[in-house]
Amino acid sequence: MKVRRFARILSLALLAAVGSTAAAHAQSKTLTISWWGYNGEKMNANIITPFKKICGCEIVFETGNNADRLNKLKLRDGKGVDVIYLTDSFSQLGIEQGLFQEIDPSKIPNLADIYELGKAPQGKYGPAYTIGRVGIVYDSAKVNPPITAWGDLWREDLKSSVSLPGITTTAGPLVVLEAGKHGGADAYEDTDKAFSEIEALKPNVVKNYNTGSELVNLISTGEVRVALAQDFTLASMQAAVPTMTWAKLKDGDIATLNTVNIPKGSENVELAHQFINFILSKEVQQAEAEQGVDAPISTKVSLTPDQAKIWTYGPDMVAGLTRIDYAKMNAAKADWIDRWNEVFGQ
Repeated sequence: MKVRRFARILSLALLAAVGSTAAAHAQSKTLTISWWGYNGEKMNANIITPFKKICGCEIVFETGNNADRLNKLKLRDGKGVDVIYLTDSFSQLGIEQGLFQEIDPSKIPNLADIYELGKAPQGKYGPAYTIGRVGIVYDSAKVNPPITAWGDLWREDLKSSVSLPGITTTAGPLVVLEAGKHGGADAYEDTDKAFSEIEALKPNVVKNYNTGSELVNLISTGEVRVALAQDFTLASMQAAVPTMTWAKLKDGDIATLNTVNIPKGSENVELAHQFINFILSKEVQQAEAEQGVDAPISTKVSLTPDQAKIWTYGPDMVAGLTRIDYAKMNAAKADWIDRWNEVFGQ
């Protein structure tokens, strides 16, 4: 009798110990996220705090720019991070370097509710969580007639009025593509023609900028009336100069996507999928858009005209965007950088 009772007590104790260990293990899970580090308070409120309540996990960050974070991941052979945020040009590099694993779409049901171009922008790897565009901004009080096409950058009345993004920025190589088109050529096939057109554009260029804040400063001082820019800078430019206007280009804006990927060395693959699904939810996408953090890629988000004015938003606008083949661009970029620096003396 005593033996049976002792055996029962021992069994219960072992079960309790196993249960405690499992609970402790669940609580000790840590999701490591690599991202830029901006808008931290809003990310914490909209994403991190509510997700921690769902997952019962801890979240830590690795911050920095695209190049630095991707290089750290490469040096660690894809280890040390569970989810990495990157612009699409850099996520393409990560794919080419074999740093990411393919995602399992069945574990990300919210993929069904995002725009088609964001679901699998780079094959079987991570989706986009926000969408942007590159286009032309101009001061409508000083530029007449309005800018309506990419080719207007070469107009004679815009001499010493234009700022271009530096060639190593996200938008910089797009100048080369548009220069090729302006000359009736494919910049990948006829680089000489593209850079001949950039040389022809040079008299209109005041300065190349490398950061959004640098561009806003050039606009606010009146040095620049026209710029090729990403849309996330528009609100800051309009705060400095209210007449800054996003040009309605008949040949369309260019899409930019920010992606989320799971590195090949992730130790929390299930949790990483859960996190990606969470940031694609209608609730998170709505909050981020309303608070001026990121444009929504979820088709379920509804914004007022005032909320939407700074974003790439709505099926019509998204459908009119041109996508870039970053595999081709990355292969050409080294040569383009050298030739760009020859033109602009850098």
